[in-house]
Amino acid sequence: MPHASVIIPNWNGHHLMQACLTALAGQTARDFEVIVVDNGSTDGSVEWLKQNWPGIRVIANSANMGFAGPVNQGIEASTSPFVAVLNNDTEPEYGWLAELLRAIESDPCTGMAASKMLFADRPNMINSAGICVDVTGIAWDRFGGEPDDRSQIDPVYIFGPSAGAALYRRDMLEEIGLFDRSFFAYLEDVDLAWRGRAAGWCCVYAPQARVLHHHSATGVEGSPFKSYQLGRNKVWLLAKNYPFGQLWWAAPLVILYDLAAVVYALVARRDLHALRGRLAGLMSLGPMLGKRQRQPVRHDIPWLAPLIPPWRVRTRYEHISAQGRTTSR
Repeated sequence: MPHASVIIPNWNGHHLMQACLTALAGQTARDFEVIVVDNGSTDGSVEWLKQNWPGIRVIANSANMGFAGPVNQGIEASTSPFVAVLNNDTEPEYGWLAELLRAIESDPCTGMAASKMLFADRPNMINSAGICVDVTGIAWDRFGGEPDDRSQIDPVYIFGPSAGAALYRRDMLEEIGLFDRSFFAYLEDVDLAWRGRAAGWCCVYAPQARVLHHHSATGVEGSPFKSYQLGRNKVWLLAKNYPFGQLWWAAPLVILYDLAAVVYALVARRDLHALRGRLAGLMSLGPMLGKRQRQPVRHDIPWLAPLIPPWRVRTRYEHISAQGRTTSR
């Protein structure tokens, strides 16, 4: 049994995987396997993998199952104590997996480890150093848009990892469950991290676990699909995870900030899909409320970030804007 399994979901990413798999082949950590779960690609990805990378396990689906479903398939097909999830549009540096393992194994209560993801076209700028969530349920990439600071070498505890390049402890996944397949794509990593934190697990950020990322190479930034998914999944995220004990005072703020996001999308981008997604989420609240896990009674939610003025929220996403359009998670 390998010490770790690296799960890569793929959909028509033949042109991306050569760089990703070559980078994995050069890792200093050697005791790991790679599992690629293909989402019914039509670009010859499966055939290319079998011909050129015979040592990699390939699970071929007949249709596109999004992100959460294929990742779960890879996790269920593996038995290693640690599971890494990696986007097919990434290129991890040679010490990436070793640094994540070193960080997560330092404390048995640590169930998640986050990478430093850098823009492939702007390698001196941080794409993500894990994820943050504030008290209104808005999620964003930690340190996104900030310059890469190589002087930071020590791991620190944060809310959770971006699943574009993350490591999870299997013991935690067996306790809280895997990614929610209903989310299909986007915010499923926030949902998983929230469930992990509520269950008492921690997340560590390993700044030396570095990854280049071709941001939104599959799901185009600002696209109708992404706006809809983010809007719907935001509603589901809060329905599943926000403690009822705190929601009574937080609800007005949540509604106010979400209305501001919808109005901004309508006025600034003429984007109806963010509203459509939220309405779809509200129409299907029942099943999500049924997935709520029992949480200990607490007077605060210590892993949520403080509030900022609503007009400053969009600054969290300016570094990933597409031609001036921003998409709030």
